[in-house]
Amino acid sequence: MIGFLRRLFARPAPVLTDAQPRDASAIAALHAASFRRGWSEQEVEGLLIERSVVAQRALTGRSFAGFIMSRLAADEAEILSVAVARSSQGRGLARQLLNLHLRRLAGLGVRTVFLEVDEHNAPAIKLYGRAGFREVSRRANYYPAPGAKSGAKPAAALVLRRDIG
Repeated sequence: MIGFLRRLFARPAPVLTDAQPRDASAIAALHAASFRRGWSEQEVEGLLIERSVVAQRALTGRSFAGFIMSRLAADEAEILSVAVARSSQGRGLARQLLNLHLRRLAGLGVRTVFLEVDEHNAPAIKLYGRAGFREVSRRANYYPAPGAKSGAKPAAALVLRRDIG
């Protein structure tokens, strides 16, 4: 009986696949909901049609649950953005997306991956640390203070690196 109830109320497992230009609207909406300066649908579509951009998406049932996107340059990549819908957070989806993405990048010959993260974004810093990323630099006053409050200090961007090749 308990097994039946568990299956009845269980959420569908996320399906991770490569993102396509047709996903631009969903990615832009999730990006805007996740960051202070969201990307427009046109910006996302432009990225998704670039040959140097690699992106994966997560769907939970019919709902767009998350994405990850990187730009390649020779044997390096920069993770441009990772976002998971609030309704899907706390279930390991960002970790799943990141692991899949790193495997995909390695398969494309990438040896080193970089990213920048707000020094106050503790969940992201924890995610990246567990995935083997290490801080290699800081960009002081990189991210504007929330709401541009007077006296609020902009946050540093932590530059993180992981070797995968």
